[in-house]
Order: sequence, then structure tokens, then C-alpha cells
Amino acid sequence: MKGAVLLAMKKKTFYITTAIDYVNQKPHLGTAYEKIGADVMARYKRMNGFDTFFLMGNDEHSANVANEAKKKGLDTLEYCRGMSVKFKKVWKLLNISFDDFIHTTEERHVESVKKIFAKIDDGGYIYKGKYSGFYCESCEEFISEKDLVDGLCPKHKQKPKEINEENYFFALSRFEKPLLEYIEKNPEFIRPKKRYNEIVNVIKSGLEDISISRIGKDWGIPLPTDKSHVIYVWFDALTSYISALNYGRDGELYGKYWPADLHVIGKDITRFHCIIWPAMLMAAEVPLPKSVFAHGFLSLSGEKMSKTRGNVLDPERIEEKFGADGLRYLLLREVPFDKDGDISMEVLTNRYNAELANELGNLFSRTASMIVKYLDGNVEKGRVGPESRLYDPLSEALSEYKQFMEGMYFSRALDSYWRVIQRANRFIEEEKPWKLAKDENGKGKLQDIFRQLIAVLITSGVVLLPFMPMKMKTMLKELDVENITLDSLPPDECGIEGLTKPDPLFPRIEKDI
Repeated sequence: MKGAVLLAMKKKTFYITTAIDYVNQKPHLGTAYEKIGADVMARYKRMNGFDTFFLMGNDEHSANVANEAKKKGLDTLEYCRGMSVKFKKVWKLLNISFDDFIHTTEERHVESVKKIFAKIDDGGYIYKGKYSGFYCESCEEFISEKDLVDGLCPKHKQKPKEINEENYFFALSRFEKPLLEYIEKNPEFIRPKKRYNEIVNVIKSGLEDISISRIGKDWGIPLPTDKSHVIYVWFDALTSYISALNYGRDGELYGKYWPADLHVIGKDITRFHCIIWPAMLMAAEVPLPKSVFAHGFLSLSGEKMSKTRGNVLDPERIEEKFGADGLRYLLLREVPFDKDGDISMEVLTNRYNAELANELGNLFSRTASMIVKYLDGNVEKGRVGPESRLYDPLSEALSEYKQFMEGMYFSRALDSYWRVIQRANRFIEEEKPWKLAKDENGKGKLQDIFRQLIAVLITSGVVLLPFMPMKMKTMLKELDVENITLDSLPPDECGIEGLTKPDPLFPRIEKDI
């Protein structure tokens, strides 16, 4: 296997982003869920040979951020920089492989925001007016009266503030027809289908012009045309997807990677990303992103995780229990990325022990231990093909895995592939290599059994690499696999020399936290 490449030759680009996060509090497990899902997709695309650019970042021009800094007696920018260190520490701990991290206080971002504002303004889509209505300070969103639930913000269950102030407006209503036409012609623009239907219904019910500035605020990007106003935080934040590519500056990254292939966001901000953002881009004559994927929410023992509600789990604490790779796998295995899902520590612990420790970990350690014990750590290189019992199940699972991965159906991809791991464990029980090892005439069959098991383990190492990058690299290294591509799987021949008994990949854990 030496000499082949784990990453295939570069083919074409793939630009993926996550939502940028407010830094008024540290990231919780729900935030980490989004980043892990996007990271798995980025790693999968890299593994398929794409020149992948993965963007994350922090949304710093928020009134909530300024208020939090004030509470702590810190300069707001100083506070933001300190929080950036904390955010990046969590992402590093979870092996999130972002290529760039944008801060909305960076000069490159400020310049791009001013550039896109000027472009939209020059097109005649910005005007001055009066805003009278409701504003939720927690989500920093203008809310129409019809969207309130019992007079409260539907997201935060808080009473919004009634405001009456002079603002600058973006003529969103003028993009009602163009947006609808674009979305209907490009059904992959909004995923999953449920979110597509929601957005189409919102547009068909009529769009209103939106406020894009706040007056009398000292934290934010001043309007280029009126310094008494700052640009509304959402208009500012959405621009991060192109400011990170130096839109309006040198343009090299922008020319290479835009339009984005995929924005990964939470389902609660689809209106911003699937209505306001594309309308802004249309107004600025910028190509629209190819797809927006709105993932569901995690709930903890039946209740949605929320900073406001105070029922969040700290990813650093959970990582101590399961390890980064274990946590990454468990979240995406347990909860379909396109739907809401409930977790509990008991459920995660049970799945960890059942699947990672008992099935995958046991398959690897058991196979390696038997090869060491019965064949002195050496399996002659030989053919693994359709005549091999595990070959067809492996090929079928691999095909399903690829299909589900492209659609970001991570739990289904893992489920379809996991059947091979379970099949391989049954294969050991059926073939009983410990009996063959005692029969001098059974050595040839013994070699063939272990070649098939090695083929499953090699394929597993590559297939599961986006989910568990550190553990799978360890397993592949033990199997003496340095270079292999996804397209070359399943391997048509396998063998190994000098295998030694490995340490457990996934030691069992106690059911407490």
C-alpha cells in the first residue's frame, strides 16, 4: 500500500462555510454540532481530491457582545480577541480543520462590507426611512407583529423591545420575483426539502423592505454615507462569506472560490441566508452560492439547547469523556443532520460502548491480535475480489456511503457502512480462525480470511476518516497504510508485514459523567 496518496490529485474547488458565531458566550455543544458536520464534509471533499476552502469565524459587531464586554469592564475589541482565543481552542480540541477564520472587526471584512454596501446603494436599493416595530435584542432581529407568539420572540420567549427610529432600508421587496424564480430553478439551493418549502412559502406570502442600519450606536461599522448610523449586524455578518475571500480588494481568492458551494447554517437563520443574503448578492451583482444546508437542532433530554435557557453542554467537558473523535462520531451518528434530534449522556455512552468499543474497536484489535498470534504478524499479499465473502457487502456499503455523504446524510452514511463492520465481526465467528490455525491444511484459508478482514479495516479507516480523523489515522498507520484513495476502495489485494498487537482504539467507558 505504500506509495499511494491518502489525498487524491486535485480536481476542482469546493468552498464551504459555517455560520459565524456571536462571542457573548463560549460555544456549546449545539454550536459544535454544526462545525463538526461542516468539517466532516470539508474532509470528505478533500479526500475526494477537491481543493477545499473551509471558512469559520466570529460575529463581533453585536450589541450583545458589546454589553457582555461592558459587564466585564473590558474594551469591546479586547473582549472579542479574548473570546476568539477561547473559540479557537474548542475548535482545535475537536479537530475542526478550517482554512480561515474571519472576525467581523478585521479590516479586510470592514472594507468588503463598505464595498458591497456602496454597490447596493449605487444600484438604488437603499433608502432612508422610519422603522416602527419590534426588535429582539437577544437575536438582534427586527420582528413583525404577526411573527410574535403570545407577544414574545418565538426563539427566545422574551418580550421584544418596541422601537421607533430613523433607519436606512434595503429594498428587499423588489427581489421577491427574482428570488422565487432562482430558487425554483435551483432546487438544491436550499436543503433539506422542508426548509426549501418554508422559504418558498415565506416569499410567496410577500416580502417587506428591511432595516439595515441602527442609529446612535458606537459599536459596528459606520455607514459610508452617514456616520451617525452603523450597519445592521446581520447585513454586516452575511458579508463575511465574501470578505474572507477579499471581495472588493485583490480578488484572487474570490475569483478562485466564489460562489460558495455550501453554506452550513442552523435552521433558525434560513431567512437571513436564503432570502436576505441572496437578495443582497443580486443587488450587488454577485453570483449566488450554490447551496445552503440548514441543519436541525440538538435537544438535551427533550429540551432544546440554548444559551438563553442555560441548558447547554460544554463540548470541552464532553470531549474529556468520549475523546474528540468519539464525540464527533456520536453526534453525527445519533442525530440526522437534516433533522432535530435528542441526546443524553446515557444514549451517547451506550452507543460509544456498543459501536466504537465493541464493534469497530473490537474488530480491529481482535483481527490484529489473531494475525500476530497465528501468523506472527504477517499476511501474504493476495487478491481480495468478488469471490471473497466480504467483498460484495463492502462494495455495496461503500456505494451507499458515498451517495449519503454527498447529500450530507451523515447518520445514514454511517449506518449503511456500519453494517459491514457488523458483518465482519460475524464473519470471524463463522470462519473460526482459531480452529483453522491448529490445522496445517488450513493456513491458506486463514491467510484469505485475514486479507478480507484487512480489506474491511482499510476501507473503514478511509471511510470513517472524516468523522474520526485521529483514530482512523492511527488505525491506518498500524495497518501500514500511508497512501490510498477513496476511489481505489475496496482494495483488490491486501497483506501486511510485521504487524504488532495494537492498543485499544476505543477503550470502554463508564456510564457516568
